[in-house]
Amino acid sequence: MTKVALYVELKAKTGKEEEVAAFLKSAVGLLTQEPQTVAWFAVRFDHNTFAIFDAFDGEDGRQAHLNGPIAAALMARYDELFEGPFAIQKPDVLADRLPG
Repeated sequence: MTKVALYVELKAKTGKEEEVAAFLKSAVGLLTQEPQTVAWFAVRFDHNTFAIFDAFDGEDGRQAHLNGPIAAALMARYDELFEGPFAIQKPDVLADRLPG
């Protein structure tokens, strides 16, 4: 069962909304390098509001993800694509239902 997660809400800069959507879609390919990431979602709430939610079986997986290629790619392009402060929330998972 997953025990911990990460949640990051992201606001695209004006004019960068579709580039952000493409960037987030492309990040899924990097998950092959993160075997401890149990679930990973990139979502869009409205025209310029996006988020990433991912879950892990434990703190080791969460820390590996924070030090992994998706986080590195996000940080490398944050100032170019996003506005506002970068804030990561670290919730605990109370319950889950995953395939398998």
